Amino acid sequence: MSKLLIVAGLEDKCAATSRGLQLAELMDLKVEVVAFAYANLKRLKLDQKGMSAVKQRLLDQRRNAVAAQLDRVAGPGHRVKVSVVWSENIHPWIIKRATSGYAAVVKARHQSESLGYTSTDWHLLRECSAPVLLVNRQKWKKGSAIMATVDLEATAKAKQALNVEVITAARHYAEMLEVDLSVLCVIDVPTLLVDLDLIDATSYAKERIKELQPALAALAKKTGLPVTQFQLKRGPVAKTIVSEAAEQKAQLVVMGTVGRRGVRAQLLGNTAEEALQLLKTDTLTLKP
Repeated sequence: MSKLLIVAGLEDKCAATSRGLQLAELMDLKVEVVAFAYANLKRLKLDQKGMSAVKQRLLDQRRNAVAAQLDRVAGPGHRVKVSVVWSENIHPWIIKRATSGYAAVVKARHQSESLGYTSTDWHLLRECSAPVLLVNRQKWKKGSAIMATVDLEATAKAKQALNVEVITAARHYAEMLEVDLSVLCVIDVPTLLVDLDLIDATSYAKERIKELQPALAALAKKTGLPVTQFQLKRGPVAKTIVSEAAEQKAQLVVMGTVGRRGVRAQLLGNTAEEALQLLKTDTLTLKP
């Protein structure tokens, strides 16, 4: 995978473009920037020729805006490939494009989601085959850490393999940016059992941490990381990820995500999506 797909936003200072170009240079990747334009032209009551002319004008305007943005970030004379697509819903195009082998899809983060509406970000998290890097406006600060999150309690081979992929990707970014890396493993204590006084939360967490030591040691060996770079914390998974990212002042959180579809996807988000709602940092998500 030698390509990076950047989704250009409508903002004059799109964080995804600058972040993507920065990563492409560090990772020696070819860059493709895609931008989208759309308007409902049926209300203009034009003939086919007139509608085509308006559509082309809007596409040209969008292309010129992206070109100006790239000139500011990459400098004049850059050789970045730019595609401008006419589409109201942009995620199907991105998801299809990503199947042709990209190291990542880079996009500015958009946090809106409500019943009956699923944003482009959530579609990409659930369906995009390539890793998805969702970018905040904040710049990466020199010396800020990278945090990976894994599920030590995973028993399925696919999820165990995903743990390795998450750590491998996080380690690559940390080495590339010359920053520290930590790996977070959260022990989720069953709240219902605690509320019913069937278990003691502290004792349960201590026992699970002890039981998970072999899995931790095996994962450390597979990824080549020392055990000291792993942290086991007790708490609700998503909230613990967010609090630890803030505590460590992480500039990037790397996690695995398992996509859902249909009505269930609109009503129930997975851990990555729950954490993403609260995280104030960039997030790189990978699928099995």
